[in-house]
Amino acid sequence: MSNPVFYADPGQLAPLAAGDTFSLGGAEGRHAVTVKRLTVGESVDLCDGEGLRLVCTVTGAASGVLDVRVDRLVAETVGAFELVLVQALAKGDRDELAVETATELGVDRVVPWQAERSIVRWKMDKAAKGAAKWRNVVASAAKQARRSRVPAVGELVGTAALVELVRGAALAIVLHEDAVDTLPGVVRAWRAGAGVLPVPARIVMIVGPEGGMSPAELQAFASAGAHKALLGRHVLRSSTAGPAAVVLLSQELGRW
Repeated sequence: MSNPVFYADPGQLAPLAAGDTFSLGGAEGRHAVTVKRLTVGESVDLCDGEGLRLVCTVTGAASGVLDVRVDRLVAETVGAFELVLVQALAKGDRDELAVETATELGVDRVVPWQAERSIVRWKMDKAAKGAAKWRNVVASAAKQARRSRVPAVGELVGTAALVELVRGAALAIVLHEDAVDTLPGVVRAWRAGAGVLPVPARIVMIVGPEGGMSPAELQAFASAGAHKALLGRHVLRSSTAGPAAVVLLSQELGRW
């Protein structure tokens, strides 16, 4: 069974080497001691959220502080592809469910999108609170999945800003029920003609809200170079489409 994961600031973990000791306090330390009830001799991973993993042995657990000895360090490199999920705001916390599941499945970054037909609206201070909630959801899902990297959560974007994101991507895919080409088909055609790719090559997946994307949005994305792709015969919810795309892309790109 894999070790439980807890996060610490990059500046705290970077100076450590095998044989060093470290004390994890704060919310993560309390969670390790009072919720997970880790005890002396158990193994645990401390990660910085940016790819550094310290495999450790617990040497003490009391008063909300976890003491460990560093056994070895693992620096997990960035992969050849960066998967970015652009998730339209959706009601009933379906957008958060999408982000949570996509994180567990391996997405590298998520971006909240205020689509024309989004019922949920993030206005003024609600935008900051909404983004903070998404970051908490992503961090919890990353911990559940034992990830050393916590996916970044971008700022809320409107369609104009999203068009610029599409233009800067190596490949942008609009997940849409009216598409003719399948997602694997779009990816294979792109890779066949892509030539030399940057590392990592950014692949953007766009998921619309409950009411779908407007014709103007679809046209804007197409003009910026995005490709429409079909996930299957059935129409998926906004909370399901993104995670399904992450699964297919992970398989197609050899990440799994």
